[in-house]
Amino acid sequence: MMGEVVSSDRVEPKTPARILLGMLTPSSNTVVEPVTAAMIADLPEVSVHFSRFAVTEISLSAHALAQFEPERILSAARLLAQAQVDVITWNGTSAAWKGFASDEELCRQISAETGISSASSVLAMNEIFARTGVQRFALVTPYLDAVQERIVASYAEAGYHCIAERHENDPGNFSFSEIDERIIADRIRAVAASRPDAIAVVCTNLFGARVVAAMEAEIGIPVYDTVATGLWKSLVLAGINPARVRGWGSLFSGSAETAQG
Repeated sequence: MMGEVVSSDRVEPKTPARILLGMLTPSSNTVVEPVTAAMIADLPEVSVHFSRFAVTEISLSAHALAQFEPERILSAARLLAQAQVDVITWNGTSAAWKGFASDEELCRQISAETGISSASSVLAMNEIFARTGVQRFALVTPYLDAVQERIVASYAEAGYHCIAERHENDPGNFSFSEIDERIIADRIRAVAASRPDAIAVVCTNLFGARVVAAMEAEIGIPVYDTVATGLWKSLVLAGINPARVRGWGSLFSGSAETAQG
């Protein structure tokens, strides 16, 4: 009959709940996006979304330090917030040489402005150190001599003793992504000889995460890469078990979550 309303018991399927991870990255970084995407490949409900701000040089010059002024990063965070992400993580390492308080304040400002939980790769590294009882660590980076010295000093002030280090003395930032993974592995082997509690690979434009699992199997020492620590903390804040990330090293085995009970 014309105009008859036909009822149906068919229920349209609902879209599965999505977890949207927001990450902030330097403009010249070409590592953090593909590596993070690869790490979450087996987490179908999780996607990662990036916002950039201008960074082309890593040094202690006034120009280079000004690249990391909070307002520059906050502008990128505001754009990410429009995507209604569940977490905003600063996936960069400037606090390692600027001082950890800079990331603590940045995360506070991001959360205050956006209402979204915030984290950083460096603060996540420090949390992992604390959770797993690291005191003596080794450091691998691509940075300039002066930057490396500042990183070692930052960790010393926080109570962590760097007993071995290797760095490439490169002002970067784009060039960091072109350092061969075999070189990174060699640097990790070199510092492993000192038998630290853990090895920190600090730079989110370095393909360190790709060699972590193989190096841990070879040297028997935890290796924590800052691209991985940024993702680890993002997943924790979003309520996703990091142990679901497999094949990327001991960080994702659950040891950091359970170390403090």
